[in-house]
Amino acid sequence: MLIRIQTEAFDLATVLQGFGTGAGAIVTFSGLVRDDTGGMTALELEHYPGMTEKAVTDIAHRAVERWSLIDCAVIHRHGRLPVGAPIMMVATAARHRADAFAAAEFLMDYLKSRAPFWKREIGPDGPGDWVEAKDADEAALSRWDPQA
Repeated sequence: MLIRIQTEAFDLATVLQGFGTGAGAIVTFSGLVRDDTGGMTALELEHYPGMTEKAVTDIAHRAVERWSLIDCAVIHRHGRLPVGAPIMMVATAARHRADAFAAAEFLMDYLKSRAPFWKREIGPDGPGDWVEAKDADEAALSRWDPQA
């Protein structure tokens, strides 16, 4: 299992070298900084070192156990990231594709809603407000755990 919280960009091909040996399926997802408002130049992400790594590791362990994953990788960046920059990636390896896909979606939903990152949009005039949680993200999370 690979868990990284970092400022540096990552290379998906490098991360996947040797990943999931013996698996029947590998699923990957890379998230990019997007501009939903039309005036954003960057996204600033803050976190508490130690706390964030523990939370992401705990989420990854849940996925590994629930879907009997052969391997799992999560990389999430922090700091100031320009629009279009890779912000995170998830990779899951399982014997069967359904488990690899489900575990990847589970991880993405939990990272979006429960990983302790704080996000603020940066525009041409400087920092804006901190981004609020979205109802749609909470709804997506509830399919995995109705008590979430």
